[in-house]
Amino acid sequence: MRGSYGDRDRDRGRDRGNPRFGSSRGGPPPGKKFRNPGERLRKKRWDLNELPKFEKNFYNENSEVQRMSQYDVEEYRRKKEITVRGSGCPKPVTSFHHAQFPQYVMDVLMQQNFKEPTAIQAQGFPLALSGRDMVGIAQTGSGKTLSYLLPAIVHINHQPYLERGDGPICLVLAPTRELAQQVQQVAYDYGKSSRIKSTCVYGGAPKGPQIRDLERGVEICIATPGRLIDFLEAGKTNLRRCTYLVLDEADRMLDMGFEPQIRKIVDQIRPDRQTLMWSATWPKEVRQLAEDFLKDYVQINVGALELSANHNILQIVDVCVESEKDQKLIQLMEEIMAEKENKTIIFVETKKRCDDLTRRMRRDGWPAMCIHGDKSQPERDWVLSGTINTLTDISLRLDSYLACHQQRDEPKALADNIHSYSQPVFNLTAVTD
Repeated sequence: MRGSYGDRDRDRGRDRGNPRFGSSRGGPPPGKKFRNPGERLRKKRWDLNELPKFEKNFYNENSEVQRMSQYDVEEYRRKKEITVRGSGCPKPVTSFHHAQFPQYVMDVLMQQNFKEPTAIQAQGFPLALSGRDMVGIAQTGSGKTLSYLLPAIVHINHQPYLERGDGPICLVLAPTRELAQQVQQVAYDYGKSSRIKSTCVYGGAPKGPQIRDLERGVEICIATPGRLIDFLEAGKTNLRRCTYLVLDEADRMLDMGFEPQIRKIVDQIRPDRQTLMWSATWPKEVRQLAEDFLKDYVQINVGALELSANHNILQIVDVCVESEKDQKLIQLMEEIMAEKENKTIIFVETKKRCDDLTRRMRRDGWPAMCIHGDKSQPERDWVLSGTINTLTDISLRLDSYLACHQQRDEPKALADNIHSYSQPVFNLTAVTD
């Protein structure tokens, strides 16, 4: 049974069991508590001859793309700083209609006023739609989320409907709850017209609503590794139906120590899946992960392999002594907040400093609020709607209305700084000593 691009009732059949894929219950038996995440999960032994077949190549090259000569392809890649490694990579698409997405996807693209694909999308769309494993290396804020989510929607709509007890068809692993929430919003925007359900699974929030979403059935699950491991161990979901796997910000997940959890999760997914890995850098640890998880993959690189900041951001560095920081911060805030619609985000090094600076700013009349690891998820969500945010060193994803992003304390590592501020904002001022 094949899916289609058309509007579909994806709930059909969820009240029936599905013997082809097994049931979702039968979690681990009660017993001793395990200290290491994922210890209760056992590596599955897959027999591809017994697994249901599925399709993953849905790409039909547009006639305009077919007419592109090899010179045209190489010239386009040169202008967009696209480097391709691997065999059989399709030609890039220079417009969204070249990718031949279904009309309901094109409608959302037009509503959001997207004119043409970014570099990573131009080469990533045809590759992902072809069913190939791929690695995409591009700076944060380059449009990679759509690069994997739009092909995921096409992939899902060609698969059999979910049955009762089935887990997700598409799994996106992300390093932080903020990134996971952002991806889930995009998945909702583009999937709702074809009734593709998605949910976001992350720590720091009640488990109940997340479990209910999974038990009702979702085609797309965006998850942080730790919380997903918890649910897999408890038998609240499974990955037997997963045929489209995305590792978003793989380098960041490895930096945060998630490699053991990632490997445990991937062991639960059939080996003939399609896997897409996205990263801002290409260190040996990420290369090893790609070699272990991907088959005959194509690597797309946009820009330099070294980690670099988003060049659309104006950076101003003001080196000063510690005693001058507060006065310089006040001067900057007066300039920034002269425009009523402006917002700003200030990064500091520690939770205590975050709280102290927020108290001082509020005492002086600034509408400041803070976020750090000791804040609950509802507090974080509430603060993110505020005017001035003061944060410790965490990875955030904010909308493009931000007019300024300040770094009050120097970053411990350049890579952390770039991951934090390489989003579509207009300028950056670093006040450091």
